[in-house]
Amino acid sequence: MHLFSLTCTDFAAALHQGWGKGMFHAAAIYRHVFKQGNPDLAQVPELAQAGILTQELQSAFNVSSPAIAAMAVQEGVTKIVFSLAGGLRVEAVWIPMPRRTTLCLSSQAGCRMGCAFCRTGALGLLRNLAAEEIVGQVYAVRHGLGRAIDNIVFMGMGEPLDNFDNVAQAIRVLSDQRGLDIPHSHMTISTAGLTDGIRRLGELGWPGLNLAVSLNAADDELRSQLMPVNAIHPLAQLKQALQDYPLRKKGVFFIEYVLLKGVNDSRGHAARLACFLEGLPVRVNVIGCNPGPDCLFESPGEEHCRLFCAWLAGEGLFVRMRSSRGQDINAACGQLGGPAH
Repeated sequence: MHLFSLTCTDFAAALHQGWGKGMFHAAAIYRHVFKQGNPDLAQVPELAQAGILTQELQSAFNVSSPAIAAMAVQEGVTKIVFSLAGGLRVEAVWIPMPRRTTLCLSSQAGCRMGCAFCRTGALGLLRNLAAEEIVGQVYAVRHGLGRAIDNIVFMGMGEPLDNFDNVAQAIRVLSDQRGLDIPHSHMTISTAGLTDGIRRLGELGWPGLNLAVSLNAADDELRSQLMPVNAIHPLAQLKQALQDYPLRKKGVFFIEYVLLKGVNDSRGHAARLACFLEGLPVRVNVIGCNPGPDCLFESPGEEHCRLFCAWLAGEGLFVRMRSSRGQDINAACGQLGGPAH
C-alpha cells in the first residue's frame, strides 16, 4: 500500500485494522513524511520504542516518490521529467511567480483527447496515473528539490477528468491539513470539457476547488476540428454543465483560450466567444499558441493577442493575456511530451 494514496484518516484506518493503532500514530507518521519530508519511518519519534512495529510498517507502506529522470530550466521555469513504472515518463512544470509558486501536474501519461494544437494529445493515452503518482510529483518537487509550492494546477499531461477517481483521491491527499496542506482554493482542475466529469466534480461538494475549461472556439464546427472531444460533449452540453455546477459564492470559471493564427483569432471569433459565455461568471485567459515539434499552428503574435483581449474586454468580459514561459525547453502550455532542449 502506498502512503501517498492515503489521507491521514485512511492511514489511521489501515493502522487500526492491521496493527491496532489509531490516529495518534497515524498523525505522527503522516506529519513526519509529508510535512517534514522524511520517508524514513525509523526516525519517527513516536515509533522510537516500537521495534518490530516500525519494521512492519516500513514493509507494508511504500513512501517513495517518482524518480526524476531529467530537468531543464529557462528563466526560473523548471521542467521536471519523472520516470514511472513500466518505463513511462511524465512531466511537471514548476513556475515561480511574484506572489506564488505554481506546480503544473500531470494526471495521465499521454492523453486521449487529441487536441490538434497539443503535443501531449499526439501521444495518445498510454495510461492513467495512480493517486500516489500524482501526489508523488508534488512531494518530489517540494521535498526532493526543496521548491516551495503554493498553487497546484492540473494542466500538465493528460485530461484530469478522464482519470477522475485517481485525481479526486490525489486532491484529498494533497489538501489534507495534517500533510501537504494545499487548500482547494489553491488548486485548479483544467478540462477539455468532459461534461460528465464536470458534473461528478460538482457532486463532490468542493466549492473551493477552481475549475478551468479549455475552450479555444465558440462554435461546434471549429471546436470539433480543434478538439475532438467536442463531438461527444458539444458546446450546448458544456454550457449547461457549467450553469449547473455548484460554484462557491462569487466564484468564477477560468476559460482558457489558445490563439491560433488565422484559425480562431478574428473579431468574429471574439464576438462568438462572448456570446457563448454570456450568463456565466468567467475570467478568460488568452495565450498565444506554443508551437512544438510538428505543430501545424502558429501564434498570431503578442500584438494581435493584445488586440484579441481588447475585443473581449469590449464585450464586457474580464480577460487576461497570459505570457508563455518555458517555450525553449518545451515546458509551455501544449508542449509537454516533447524533449527538453
